[in-house]
Amino acid sequence: MSSSSKLFSPFTLGALTLPNRIAMAPMTRCRATNPAIAPTPMMVEYYGLRADAGLIVSEGIPVSRQARGYAFTPGLYSAEQVAGWQAVTQEVHKQGGRIFAQLWHCGRISHGSLRDDNAPPVGPSTLPANGKSLALDRATGQPALTQCEAPRALTTAEVKGVIGEFVQAAQNAIAAGFDGVEIHGANGYLLDQFRCPYLNDRRDEYGGSLENRCRLHLDIAREVAAAVGPERVGIRLSPLGQANDMKPDPEPMTTYAYLAGELQKIGLIYLHLYDQSMSWVHDPASELLKMLRATFTHALMLCGGFDAAKSEAALAAGSGDLIAIGKPFISNPDLVSRLRQGVEIAPWDSKTFYLGGHSGYLDYPTFSV
Repeated sequence: MSSSSKLFSPFTLGALTLPNRIAMAPMTRCRATNPAIAPTPMMVEYYGLRADAGLIVSEGIPVSRQARGYAFTPGLYSAEQVAGWQAVTQEVHKQGGRIFAQLWHCGRISHGSLRDDNAPPVGPSTLPANGKSLALDRATGQPALTQCEAPRALTTAEVKGVIGEFVQAAQNAIAAGFDGVEIHGANGYLLDQFRCPYLNDRRDEYGGSLENRCRLHLDIAREVAAAVGPERVGIRLSPLGQANDMKPDPEPMTTYAYLAGELQKIGLIYLHLYDQSMSWVHDPASELLKMLRATFTHALMLCGGFDAAKSEAALAAGSGDLIAIGKPFISNPDLVSRLRQGVEIAPWDSKTFYLGGHSGYLDYPTFSV
């Protein structure tokens, strides 16, 4: 592909100048196997090798112990974890890169074995998920894909506490050297669970009307933006998504017009749209995409099955400003260079996405001319 293509043109994101429009999408890798559940030297190398991305969005980072849904996902709620992430950001910056921390609460997609007190997961209601968590066997302590446990409903006071956890995690991220944070509001995790009318049967200020069901997204966005600056905050949404036992929103145009409009008022720097179906984000004629583009006038990041040609087409059509690519970055640490030079993309091995050590994490080579 020509290096003069829009995909490789610079983009201004707040105070950052991105050298290209390619973002590394957030991807859970479950490599924090130490007792502190903190980033490891292996993770420092992993992220540093991918620093030629215009922007790296980190793997989902739980904002608290209760927020975890998968074993060995590094957090941002302890001093040891902050120090571990600081080593990561220093290496990314040393290699000339930029990195945002994705802040994550899994809600009902979890299991009590991931908490010291074996307490059940939490959610907007007590409705369980027909899904799996990478939990810990209570007898052996070994990880295993396990049916999610039924959650208990958060009290209103506890919801306020979750907002505080996101704020603290955002402040910890900036202290660790991240260039900004992305709020995970997608894919059937806690914020998305509150938005869903099929899951949220609450009778307080966080349930019932559309405005109430979206309140958690907006309260977190508003408070995090106030804490670290809106120019350092993005958010991920998944309109039409059905991940983690979610049902499609019955009125997606209404729901996401409201959410996008309110997020615009808060001043977030970007909106990250994930399309599980890998369809509507590729269609410039999509009414949903056109509405979101018109409603949210700051940067739009698109994710879902993009290759070089599809990325270039989306940028040329004006559908988005940045393209997030996931799995190809796993097996191609030098993905941007490969795309720029038209080099074949190496395949990935899905069996090593999660758990394990060096294999499938640091053993994918860069190409040689």
